[in-house]
Amino acid sequence: MKSYEVVIIGAGAAGLMCALTAGQRGREVLVLDHAGRVGEKILISGGGSCNFTNLYLDSEHYISGNPHFCKSALSRFSQNDFISLVEKHGVSYHERKSGQLFCDGKAREILSILLEVCRIAGVRIQTKCKIRKIEKDQYFTVKTNSGEYVAESLVIATGGLSMPETGATGFGYKVAEQFGLNLVSRQPGLVPLTLSKTDLNNFGDLSGISVDAVVSCNEKSFRESILFTHRGLSGPAILQISNYWQRGDEVVIDLLPDIDLVQTIKQWQNERPKAELKTLMGELLTRRLAHRLVELWYHNKPVNQYSEKEINEIVAIFHKWHIMPSGTEGYKVAEVTRGGVDTDGLSSKTFEARNVKGIYFIGEVVDVTGWLGGYNLQWAWSSGFCAGQFV
Repeated sequence: MKSYEVVIIGAGAAGLMCALTAGQRGREVLVLDHAGRVGEKILISGGGSCNFTNLYLDSEHYISGNPHFCKSALSRFSQNDFISLVEKHGVSYHERKSGQLFCDGKAREILSILLEVCRIAGVRIQTKCKIRKIEKDQYFTVKTNSGEYVAESLVIATGGLSMPETGATGFGYKVAEQFGLNLVSRQPGLVPLTLSKTDLNNFGDLSGISVDAVVSCNEKSFRESILFTHRGLSGPAILQISNYWQRGDEVVIDLLPDIDLVQTIKQWQNERPKAELKTLMGELLTRRLAHRLVELWYHNKPVNQYSEKEINEIVAIFHKWHIMPSGTEGYKVAEVTRGGVDTDGLSSKTFEARNVKGIYFIGEVVDVTGWLGGYNLQWAWSSGFCAGQFV
């Protein structure tokens, strides 16, 4: 049996940030992970280039049962603090749309920073370590396949259920339940939406077509591209809205956000009266998609033959396409897990459980979910840093 001041379960973004922060304070830290190598989700972030934070970060970019919970951590370790760490270690990066920051090179550069700082701080990291049991008396005892470890402080940084091939499990939720913390219902987040059999029959063969659109659901809207797939809809706008979608909700899509279609059709009636509707719509949208929508929901004819009532009906098809997803593609491809450990049971300053002294929950395992675009990694950095100041 070996004793440490801090044992962290989970060697992902939040766990490593917590470890290096505690280690820099002089704490004796052990990080345990059941996977064969650490930081798997960091390595695949941003398509392998690691979208490590966002310049325009605010609490409004997060979903939680308590929308104020994340504010303290994000202010005490901001995107600028992590950018400073990246710059200090000489990693070059660039900004893409909407303030998203990516490495010029590979995501491994970010993981290397974390591991190097952990090494300098004397943090021990042990992989292929399966947790068998956690007990608490005066201290925490963590029983594993490689031995037993005793710690004053125990940090749960095990992530959510998303992307199980990276090692994700529901372990952290079981620990929370063991120690009497409440859980908010979990669902896949930032995930493609699936369509009904009828809608797939209509649109499944459009797989691969991408369109700039505004996607809305439950009073939230995002403008980015949507992508038709063989199972439904994906693309950045769909992933974003999936965080707000619940089964049974309709999604409304504006396929022509920059165009006043009423005025455009009236202009066509004057200038190109004999041209057919689907031909003209094909000039505004991908031709195959425009033709399919007209064929499915409206009779095609020369544009000068449409009445004002018919024009309004056509406009509704393209500006307010209502679609009812049948579900999501699930945790296998979801980038995050919505829900998790109820923030009411945690200190927003320290991330310590209110009812159990010495146990902390950080990162994705907590009921805080960010938008697409570097927000979830920043939550990992911020929550890990803040807990690391107190463990």
